[in-house]
Amino acid sequence: MDFIIDATIKAVEQLYQTNITAQDVNLQQTRKEFEGQVTIVTFPFTKFSRKSPEQTGQDIGAYLQANLPEVAGFNIVKGFLNISIADVYWLAIYNNVVCREEYGVAARNGKKVMVEYSSPNTNKPLHLGHVRNNLLGYSVAAILHAAGYEVIKTNLVNDRGIHICKSMLAWQMFGDGETPQSSGLKGDHLVGKYYVIFDKEYKKQIDQLKINGKTEEEAKKEAPLMLQAQQMLQKWEGGDEDVIGLWKTMNGWVYEGFATTYKKLGVDFDKYYYESNTYLLGKDIIEEGLTRGVFFKKEDGSVWIDLTEEGLDQKLVLRADGTSVYITQDLGTAQLKYNDFGMDESIYVVGNEQDYHFKVLFLILQKLGKTWAKGLFHLSYGMVDLPSGKMKSREGTVVDADDLIAEMEATAKEQTEALGKTEGLSDADKQHLYYIIGMGALKYFLLKVDPRKRLLFDPNESVDFQGHTGPFIQYTHARIKSVLSRVGDIGSTASIKTLDPVERDLVITLSQYQETVTQAAKDFNPAAIANYIYELAKAYNKFYHEKSILQAETEELKRFRSQLSASTANVIAQGMRLLGIEVPERM
Repeated sequence: MDFIIDATIKAVEQLYQTNITAQDVNLQQTRKEFEGQVTIVTFPFTKFSRKSPEQTGQDIGAYLQANLPEVAGFNIVKGFLNISIADVYWLAIYNNVVCREEYGVAARNGKKVMVEYSSPNTNKPLHLGHVRNNLLGYSVAAILHAAGYEVIKTNLVNDRGIHICKSMLAWQMFGDGETPQSSGLKGDHLVGKYYVIFDKEYKKQIDQLKINGKTEEEAKKEAPLMLQAQQMLQKWEGGDEDVIGLWKTMNGWVYEGFATTYKKLGVDFDKYYYESNTYLLGKDIIEEGLTRGVFFKKEDGSVWIDLTEEGLDQKLVLRADGTSVYITQDLGTAQLKYNDFGMDESIYVVGNEQDYHFKVLFLILQKLGKTWAKGLFHLSYGMVDLPSGKMKSREGTVVDADDLIAEMEATAKEQTEALGKTEGLSDADKQHLYYIIGMGALKYFLLKVDPRKRLLFDPNESVDFQGHTGPFIQYTHARIKSVLSRVGDIGSTASIKTLDPVERDLVITLSQYQETVTQAAKDFNPAAIANYIYELAKAYNKFYHEKSILQAETEELKRFRSQLSASTANVIAQGMRLLGIEVPERM
C-alpha cells in the first residue's frame, strides 16, 4: 500500500519537520486479534516526535484519517498504529483488479529462466525423494511463468556410469531374456530389479572373499562382479557395439517406465539432456581454466582448483588419467545449457546433500569469468520421511513413486467413500475423483512445507477433508461450484457500498494473490502459494457459513456474493494449478 507509505512520509514531515524515506516506514499486516488491516510501527519515529510511541501513533493516525479518504479509522496498541481501510477502497480493488480476467498472471517481463529437476538415474524407478523433486521443480516453473518469466523445464538424465552397467551385467547373467512384456513389469522396475540382484550377488562374493582372508576393502575391489561391471563400463566408453546395444535397450525400458510415472505425477519437460552426451564436455573448460591459471596441475597430472580463500578446500576437476569427475561434466553441461537457451537464471532443483557440490560449481564458473554464472541458483530441498510402518517399498529400502501414487489413490477412495461423497457419480468419474484427490493430497502435503525443510509425510493425514490439506481446498472449490450452479447467471458487477467483516476479509485475502505469486517466484517457494490458498479457502468457508448467498437480503447483495464466490473459485483453481493440482467441479 504505497499510498499509506507516501502519506506517512508527509505526516512525519509536517508533524515533526523531519524528512524520511519509504525505507523508514515499517508497514505490516495487522494481526488478526486487532481491528484494522495495515499497521505502522511507530517506535522509529519517536526520536523525531520526542513523544511516546502511543502519542506518536495518535498524531500520525489523526493526520492520515484527515488527509486520506481511504482511511476509515485507526487504533493504537503500544507502538503499533493499526489502520482500518474504508470499504470503498477494497471494493475498488475487488472490481478493478481481482475481477479482471487476467488477474494472477503477470505481463511477460522479458526474462528467461531454466528450471532443471527430476534428474533420475536409469538403474532404478523413481522414489519418494524424486516425487518431492519433480513436484517442486514443476511448481516453481509454473509460478515463475505466472510471474512473467519465459520458462524452460529441463531434465538431466544420469544414463551412464557404473550404476547402469551393474543392472546390465546382472540382466545378462540372471535375466534369461526377461523383458517388460514377458514379465509384466514396468521397464524401470525391471531394470531396478536387476540392480538389486547385482547388489545381492556382489555382497555374497564380498563375504566369500573375506572368508578367504581378504579385507573388506580388498574384497569390494576384487569381487568378480565388480570387475566385470567396470570392464563393461570401459567397453561402453570404448563404443563396443554389443554393450551399447544392450545399454540402449535397457535404458529404453526405463524411459517408458519414467514416462508413465511422470504422466501420473502430472509433470513434463521442454528439454532432456543426457549425461551420456555431456560427460566429456567439461574437458575443454578445464583446458581453458588451466591456460588462464584458474586451475593447477599436480605432479601426477591431476587438475585441481584451490578454493581455500573462499572457505572451501582444494577440489579435483580432472583425474590424473584424464577422466572426468562429476564437477567436470557439470561445468560442461552448464555451458551447453547456456549456449542452447541464453537464460537469465538457471535453477537446479537438487537435494541438500549436494549443497557443497553446487557451491563449488557456481564458484568455479564465476572464477572462469562466465558472466551468466551469477544467475545460477541451487534450490536445495530437504528429505521426505514416512512414519514407520505406513508404507513398504518393494525392496524394503526406499518408497517407490508408483507404489506411493497407488497408495494415495487407495487412501483417497477409502476416505471419500466413508464420507459419502461419491453419490451419483459413474464408476469412471469415481476413479478419476480418487486420482484427483489422492494426487492433490500428495502434492499439497509435499509443497506446503518450505522446500528447505525436511518433512514427515503421512498419507492418511494428507487426505483429511477438514485439515490443512489439498482435499480440504478441493472440497471448498467443489462447494463453490455447487453454489454457483444454483445461482445461474451472475450478471454484471454488483453495486454495493459497504462490506460485512467476513466479506471484507475475503476481498482482502483475494487481493493478496498477485503479490503472493510475485513473492513465491522471487523466493522459488511453492509453500507460499499453498499456504495462501489454504487461508483463502478458510476465509471463504467462514463467509459461506455466516452469510447466505442464495437467500441474501437483496438481489444486489446476492449478485455480489455470487461474484465473490466465483472470484474465490477462480483464484483457488489458479493457485492450485501452480502446484500442479487439479480441482474438481463436484465432490
